[in-house]
Amino acid sequence: MSCILDIDLDYFRLFSDPIRCLDEVLEWARRPVDLIVDEHHKVLNHWDRAIEKGVIEVPTFILHVDEHHDMLSEHPPVQFGNFLYFAMRKWSDCRVYWLTKDPIDDPTMWLSEDAWASVGARFRSGSRLNSKWPLPELVSVCTSPGFIEKSLSQELLKRIDELEYGPNNERDRGSDSKGVQGPRSSSLAKGNQKTAP
Repeated sequence: MSCILDIDLDYFRLFSDPIRCLDEVLEWARRPVDLIVDEHHKVLNHWDRAIEKGVIEVPTFILHVDEHHDMLSEHPPVQFGNFLYFAMRKWSDCRVYWLTKDPIDDPTMWLSEDAWASVGARFRSGSRLNSKWPLPELVSVCTSPGFIEKSLSQELLKRIDELEYGPNNERDRGSDSKGVQGPRSSSLAKGNQKTAP
């Protein structure tokens, strides 16, 4: 089972202590950040290249940590508001869990009945991490300028670097992905999940 942790920094602006929340997500993941992009849909090309190069297998689970579900349309072109829909269509066995504090809407409001029927059974959302989910083999981060204050984005990126979870950290590049240690339980992971991938 191949898993991707996909983080949009705009998620953390919803919390009174965004740094602590970021720490919890990265500690749950137990691996460094592999790539950072400015526009969220750009991760899809990076994921495709990682699969082509054999870095990861076709994902069967994506943990999408984001203020938005990124499934606003089934119509091309692929862009930051709909890329997750296209990922789910491309990888028909891939389940997605949208980790969100307060959902602002629902994909069913944006997708046609046929489009939702093609992905809906594999899409869940909630506000808690689940310690039973597979650990990610790839971690992507999107900075989403325009959706988050620049100062908070810089603070979160600095924290990623301080924790030595950043993509340019030499120590992490040479380590086994399972070698990054961190607790699997946190305030985000407490409680039972109503849905699982």
